[in-house]
Amino acid sequence: MIDHKKVLAIIPARGGSKGLPHKNLIEVGGKPLLAWTIIEALKSRLIDRLILSSEDVEIIEIAKKWGCEIPFVRPSNLATDNATTAEVALHTLKKLDDNYDYVVILQPTSPLRSYQDIDNCIEDCHHRNTSSCVTVSKAEKSPFWMYFLDNGNHMQAVIDTTNRPTRRQELPPAYALNGAVYVVKSECLQKTGKFIHKDTIAHIMPWERSIDIDTKTDLNIFRYLLTTTKNR
Repeated sequence: MIDHKKVLAIIPARGGSKGLPHKNLIEVGGKPLLAWTIIEALKSRLIDRLILSSEDVEIIEIAKKWGCEIPFVRPSNLATDNATTAEVALHTLKKLDDNYDYVVILQPTSPLRSYQDIDNCIEDCHHRNTSSCVTVSKAEKSPFWMYFLDNGNHMQAVIDTTNRPTRRQELPPAYALNGAVYVVKSECLQKTGKFIHKDTIAHIMPWERSIDIDTKTDLNIFRYLLTTTKNR
């Protein structure tokens, strides 16, 4: 809770994963991937309720083991590749018997986000009175040096400008969503079905905590980071 405003955190974890099968249950560092997010969320001083949204029996049992609440089983139509996280969050709000002022989305594929990252996002969103706050990390490559390719491999600049910087030192920093934390006002989410709006602000996270696991390569990077850092 923050200034008497109630905060609901949702971990969306469906069973189907084509890029890395059963990734939410892969054991890394002595615990399943899902557990890394549960552990940090339970440390938060601002989250009032932490729940899992899943249709998968095994994921549900593992989440219970690590202390996460599962008040319902996600319907199969919201566990497809086409279902959006916003739809999952809205379904969750409808299923609960209480009202919440803020919704926090914590994807289990971001295992190195800390509880401080979570609480900082909640505080920033609340104290700056914005619709939402999301986590980002500095982009490795600038969009000024990126191009779209047509069917003939002709290049079209992502940013079309006549004043394109020519030296790396002249490029303005760019930031990319890292998927670790989404904080949104419940009222705004219910009205728009979106997490990002014109007044959305960013919480910058370092690269080493911004890993988003979707492939075997991501998983190997995560394992490597565990051997070279002291995030936990």
